This record gives sequence, C-alpha cells and structure tokens, in this order.
Amino acid sequence: MLKMRLLIVSLMLNSGLALAEVSASRQIELTHLLKQDCGSCHGMTLKGGLGPALLPEQLDGKSTDYLVMTILEGHPNTAMPGWKTMLSTDDALWIANQIKQGLD
Repeated sequence: MLKMRLLIVSLMLNSGLALAEVSASRQIELTHLLKQDCGSCHGMTLKGGLGPALLPEQLDGKSTDYLVMTILEGHPNTAMPGWKTMLSTDDALWIANQIKQGLD
C-alpha cells in the first residue's frame, strides 16, 4: 500500500499534476507549522537540532518529490513522523518548495 502511494505521489509530482494550490491563509498556517512544529526538532531557525538542518544548502540535491514523501510519510526508526494525517500533498509540496528556497 505504501509503495503504491509513493508511486502515485511521485507520478503526480513528476507530471506536474500536483501544483501547490495553497491559499494565502493556508500558507500562513503552514509557515507557522514549519517554524514551530518542524522547528521543534530541526531548530527554530531550521539550522538543525534533533533533526538535520532544513536550509537550502543542506537540501541541495534532494528532489522535491523526496522532500514531499519525507514530509508525508516520515522516516521509519527515526524521530521524523509522517504528517499525512494533517497535510495534503499540496501542503507538503508548498512546504518542500519553501524550505528549498529558504524561509525569511
């Protein structure tokens, strides 16, 4: 089941079907989540902590679909949870794009 979900999301991202359609109000919510919830492990400035840094230079070479799947599914046997119960694929795609560009 997980492999099928990964394949479907990867196909959507690679085909351009999963454009990050995120409203302005949702972007504010996601920015708060990124800074507070992600920041609680990755550092409040995303420079690292329990989890690795989420800065553009550390993410260079990581594909957007890899980041989306990490956000949605987490990493087994680590402190990184999957957020798929709280975030849509568009939400995860928007977050992935933000961390690849860097936050203000």
